[in-house]
Amino acid sequence: MSFLDTIKARAKADKKTIVLPESMDKRTFAAAEQILKEGIANIIIIGTPEEIEKNGAGYDISGATVIDPFNDPNKQKYIDKFVELRAKKGVTPEQAKEQMEKDYMYYACLMCKCGDADGAVSGACHSTGNTIRPALQLLKTKKGVSSVSGFFVMEVPDCEFGDNGVFVFADCAVNPDLDSEKLAEIAGLSAESFETFTGGKAKVAMLSYSSKGSAKHDDVTKVADAVKIAHERFPDVELDSELQLDAALVPEVGELKAPDSKVAGHANTLVFPSLEAGNIGYKLVQRLAKAEAYGPVLQGLSMPVNDLSRGCFAEDIVGVVALTAVQAQIATK
Repeated sequence: MSFLDTIKARAKADKKTIVLPESMDKRTFAAAEQILKEGIANIIIIGTPEEIEKNGAGYDISGATVIDPFNDPNKQKYIDKFVELRAKKGVTPEQAKEQMEKDYMYYACLMCKCGDADGAVSGACHSTGNTIRPALQLLKTKKGVSSVSGFFVMEVPDCEFGDNGVFVFADCAVNPDLDSEKLAEIAGLSAESFETFTGGKAKVAMLSYSSKGSAKHDDVTKVADAVKIAHERFPDVELDSELQLDAALVPEVGELKAPDSKVAGHANTLVFPSLEAGNIGYKLVQRLAKAEAYGPVLQGLSMPVNDLSRGCFAEDIVGVVALTAVQAQIATK
């Protein structure tokens, strides 16, 4: 069974309600039809009757709940919650109403916050910023977490490394400015994410172009300092640094370059030293190794909200909804 098949099976076993706010895109309806047919999640689609009719034509979404953001009986509840959450910013009921009608992602997050949904997926026709901003404003980060980061679950065919070819790569999507504190936090969150989605034990490698002091530079020091912080914050996480990629993955190289490391040669969770490296890294593996790349999945939020690539297919939305549903299962335990 593939990684995604396993995730779908877990989602079906305890169905959650996921909101899809992008009713202006036909891919939303194609995905919703498949999700409902497979029984992966309960689906809410936010859209006007005109948007639903125009973009949903030909798709069977009869099992979905459709919310018209202009004529929803629960709308006042969401407006009140918006004003409550953004009171320090001086948001008025009129401003809240206007924002919710203009940007359905705000509506989706408010549905989650009020307990009417368990998670949301957006980004097929909106930027990552437009997906994350409402979530940060309305849902906030988890207690003790300073920022949101994004990872991909990579499934590499015919691969003896990682967890039978399955890895978590982070951060590949969100943070352009990574210092040691953020890298340490990403390491802890990524370990948790790996274990949530695979059931295996995370072995985290903090990547660099240096292995255990083989090079000297501020960039290397940043990663080495991140490891010290991570060991203090997450003492139960198997984590090591700084490691070159081959030392992290290949047992023979790991033994040569870091003989005392429990992670070297066995890593399955890779924390990249910069967003630039992470984004390039996952795309290299996806294209050259013909790997499946599931994500970007967001970590660090108080409730599961996930982003999509604007070049995604309906099948990608289905996969991210399944991942979001599993995150929601964990969040409610």
